[in-house]
Amino acid sequence: MNPRQVVDYMMEKDYFSQFLGIKIIDIKENYSLIEMEITQQMLNGLGTVHGGVTFAFADSAFAFSSNNDGNAAVALSVTINFTKAGREGDLFRAESVLVNDTRKTAIYDIKITNQNNDQVAKFVGTVYKIGKKVTEL
Repeated sequence: MNPRQVVDYMMEKDYFSQFLGIKIIDIKENYSLIEMEITQQMLNGLGTVHGGVTFAFADSAFAFSSNNDGNAAVALSVTINFTKAGREGDLFRAESVLVNDTRKTAIYDIKITNQNNDQVAKFVGTVYKIGKKVTEL
């Protein structure tokens, strides 16, 4: 399977990403670009996007980029910095790029922006390669 087919396979089973309304924009090996519209249900008590929503959105981009070569990888460590509050009606984009790759681990930078290309968060994730194919799980 090519990277897009792997992500389509994953998305078919990823009910949470479907629930969030995530759309796949671009997929290349070890790369993903996704979008999500911010709805009222994604807001916290202060009227801004809940941090967990932004985290989950970045985590989906991370998963799609780190698994799309067909080899399964799981999150080992992640960090996120929130840089700008999101609002209802915003269109978030997450771009995940491979920055370091070893036999058993890989590190990805994920940049989350809004429709104005303002950075709303920065997510860095490390995956552990479990030695199985995505389709075996």
